[in-house]
Parts: sequence; structure tokens; C-alpha cells
Amino acid sequence: MDFIKEWVTNIILFILLATVIDMLLPNSSMQKYTKMVTGLLLIAIILTPIFKLISNDFETNISSISIFPSSGEKNIKSSIDLKKKEIQASQHAYILEEMAVKLKKDVKEELMNQYGLEIEKIDLAVNEESDKAFPENLQKVTVLLKQPENSVQTVEAIKQIEINTEKPLPSQGSTKKSEKIASFLSKKWNVSVKTVKVSIEGGINNNNG
Repeated sequence: MDFIKEWVTNIILFILLATVIDMLLPNSSMQKYTKMVTGLLLIAIILTPIFKLISNDFETNISSISIFPSSGEKNIKSSIDLKKKEIQASQHAYILEEMAVKLKKDVKEELMNQYGLEIEKIDLAVNEESDKAFPENLQKVTVLLKQPENSVQTVEAIKQIEINTEKPLPSQGSTKKSEKIASFLSKKWNVSVKTVKVSIEGGINNNNG
């Protein structure tokens, strides 16, 4: 209500002021231009509420436009970061897989000739937070060995079991064999022997980590 009263009052005061000015001015060509100017000013005063309404709506629209894109940009950035992490993870897994294939190929022939074993599986564990490249960022290499499928396994006839406490247990010999294989692999791959864990199908294993 106060806004309407102020608006009507301004219109009335301007009309009175325009009338006084019109009365004071002499009859000349200048009076025509004065009436035109006062008429335009009167129209502007009458349209003042509309201008204010449009101005308020415009500011509201601008503020709403500035809010939504910012949240949209955050969503787009989060989506891009997520896709980037997924791509990096897939690339990381592919690189490790290719590296495992290369390591297996490098020792395949010598491993068969010296120990009569072949690699069934290689798992590589690296420090993902490290800036160093492979093999400096390598934490552990888990190797599963097995007898070749075409090897002939002979079954000895059952003999009388003799227990001799002076002889080392078979597991000790198996452990020494796995340690030798771990040392062999670490030298061939140029990695620390502590990072190599060797397991052989049948229970032989060596954990240097």
C-alpha cells in the first residue's frame, strides 16, 4: 500500500509541476518541446512499478541462472573425475597383465630346464601412490608354479616305511628348492628377492615378503 501511495503522489506532483511550468513558459516553439519532455517523464513515472517489477524478476532470474550451472558444473566435474579414475584403473590393470606375461616369458625356458617347472600364474602388487616406475614401485610378486602337463609322473611301488630322525624332513628340502627358485627369479627379473613369493602346486612354497 505504501508503494501505491508513493506512486500516485509522484504522478500528481509531477502533473502539478508540469502545469505550472506550462503556465510560466511563453507561447513559443519552446513550449512544444517542453510538453513533449514532460509527457515522456509522466509516462516514465507511470511505468515505474512495471520497471521495478521487471528489474526484480531479472535479478531473480540471473541469480537462479548463476546457481544451477555451478551445481551442474560440479556434477560434470565429478563425472569426469570418476571416468578418469575408471580409465586409469583399467590401464593400470592392463599394464600389470602385460608385465606379468613378459616376466613369464623371460624365465620360461630356463625355469623348465633347471627345475622342470612352469609358471601357472603371476600376480604383481605395486605401490600405486608411488611416483616411481616399474620395478621400483613393485611391492610383491606372487608366482604359482606347476609341473608341465606333458611330464610323465611315475608311481613307485609301495615300500616299507622307515623313519630316520637324522635325515632332514622332505619339507625342508622343498623349502630350499622354492628359495632357490625365488632367488633365480629375482635375479632374472632384477627385483629384490624379498618381494618374490613362490608357490608350487603340491604344497611347496616360499614367502620372502
